[in-house]
Amino acid sequence: MKIPRKKFDADVPSTAMGDIAFLLLIFFVILARAVDDSHLQWKPATVEEVESTGAAIASVTIDSDMRLFLNGKEIAEDKLADAIEVLLGDLEPGKRKVFLKADKEAKARYFQPAIEAISMAGGDLVHVLNREEQKAAEQ
Repeated sequence: MKIPRKKFDADVPSTAMGDIAFLLLIFFVILARAVDDSHLQWKPATVEEVESTGAAIASVTIDSDMRLFLNGKEIAEDKLADAIEVLLGDLEPGKRKVFLKADKEAKARYFQPAIEAISMAGGDLVHVLNREEQKAAEQ
């Protein structure tokens, strides 16, 4: 007596692949904004010409209340240089970008110490500014 064999279908489990793709998407969305300083209130200064510089390792912000923040967390002025140095680590020159976002009403006594701290930590200082709007656009 001959017993018939069962035939097995070789299918790719598409449901599992969909789940993996969804989890990867969530993973990258969560990690995409490692530096979140969107809660800080500041008005950037304006200039006629601006150029893009790409991503930065650290972001120093002076908000409208003249408080100092590093990557969205408030920090004391005397601890800023050490904290930036830790963030930059052993990166090579050219990859040590640090954004400086100062409110347009900030005076030199607020942003000058931040510039010095970035320089002491060996960071490449990048000022964040807005393009000046044409007067015709305002009218």
